[in-house]
Amino acid sequence: MNRRQFLATAALAGLASACGSSTPRASDPAAFRTELRVPPLLKPEVDKDGTRTFALTMQRGRSEILPGRPVETWGFNGPHLGPTIRAARGDKVRVTVANRLDEASTVHWHGMRLPARMDGGPHQTIAPGATWSPHWTIDQPAATSWYHPHPHGATARHVYRGLAGMFIIDDRTAPGLPAAYGVDDIPLILQDKNLAEDGSPSGDPLTGTFGILGDHMLVNGVHAPFLNVRTERVRFRVLNGSNARMYHLTFADGRTFHVVGNDAGLLPAPVPVDEVSLTPGERVEVVVTFTAGEQVLLRTRSGSDDIDEGDFDLLKIVAAPRLAASPGLPDRLAEPAPIVVPPGARVRRFRLNGHDAINGKEMDMSRIDEVVPAGATEIWEIENTVYAHNFHIHEVAFQVLDVDGEKPPAYASGHKDTVYVPPKSTVRVAVRFGRFTDPATPYMYHCHILRHEDSGMMGQFVIVEPGTENQVPRTIAGHHG
Repeated sequence: MNRRQFLATAALAGLASACGSSTPRASDPAAFRTELRVPPLLKPEVDKDGTRTFALTMQRGRSEILPGRPVETWGFNGPHLGPTIRAARGDKVRVTVANRLDEASTVHWHGMRLPARMDGGPHQTIAPGATWSPHWTIDQPAATSWYHPHPHGATARHVYRGLAGMFIIDDRTAPGLPAAYGVDDIPLILQDKNLAEDGSPSGDPLTGTFGILGDHMLVNGVHAPFLNVRTERVRFRVLNGSNARMYHLTFADGRTFHVVGNDAGLLPAPVPVDEVSLTPGERVEVVVTFTAGEQVLLRTRSGSDDIDEGDFDLLKIVAAPRLAASPGLPDRLAEPAPIVVPPGARVRRFRLNGHDAINGKEMDMSRIDEVVPAGATEIWEIENTVYAHNFHIHEVAFQVLDVDGEKPPAYASGHKDTVYVPPKSTVRVAVRFGRFTDPATPYMYHCHILRHEDSGMMGQFVIVEPGTENQVPRTIAGHHG
């Protein structure tokens, strides 16, 4: 029996063992009764100078995570999650972010190359009742990024309550991939929750080793959803929006699909796979081929780490009896410039200690940990001393050089901004920094397991004019610890 036959047999064998209202751990297609909600595209207002202004409001609301059980949730422009922002390379954008919550928060543009004052990290706090209006010109390749809160000490709680959304960047020079939003270009925001009997998210995101690893899987905020597809090929933009869980994504029939993009952009060519892995904050773009009339389950399986426990089915995909023809996958996708490390490049080393420190230090809002010259290419070496972590760097694009001396899988070889660091391992990445300089406003680097980030596993760096590194104060005025 080959792998595809084995998985298909296992799927049929599991039909009798679906588990109540929690996400089915066995392949029971009948359990998927709610149609997948595709977040709406947010329409901008276009100013006289061409600036595209998007309006977001952080608010409380009520939504049905489980059908028929409305509960309190948080969202952008609605009760849960947020709309998709879509803009193109070269666009001038502004986002007005109004905070209608009763506590301060921030909004970080994860994966965006932009000035530090517009980044939305813990220093750009939005008080209750206030509005923040960052603006920048998009100058990076086509990619799937996202936005979420980043208040120090409260990020895990704010994301867990529902504050997250996608930010898609288009590039007019990109190849012909499926691009009709909601038709053959579909976002999938993956999150896990522990739900109380009334259907409300429960538990403390700051307890235990990793925080919450839920037993209910949500896709775009929907529990046990199905998706009707009407084209031969569909592009899925997959975001791990969970607080801690790692997903090993595969299909119940073991089919081959193609990875076309990583966090920070498209790959040079499609990479065939039958499984991809994502830690919190990571994104992947995949193209999947369907046959008319078929049904298939997207699932995540258990791995060997503590943040990927449990086999869960995520989404039932139902192909229409007749499918519209789709163009074939291009042989070449993009030509991302390789991040070549020059001779004598700076090597910075980071040691992840427990769940609350980097290089033996907990996060301090007043301390600048690293000073980087604009436009530099460096090697960052991340050593993990204990259990599972990952590592996200704001503003940059990087390529993974190796994990304990081994090359990354081909599907993860493109430009990224977040990387998994397995237990007791060392990951080396080649990092290309941007040219936005600001010696007084930092960017962050941190573990994106939000329990760890909030507990102090985060540091700060500034980008400055080359040659001025030694002139930069290592403290930030107005912040005290």
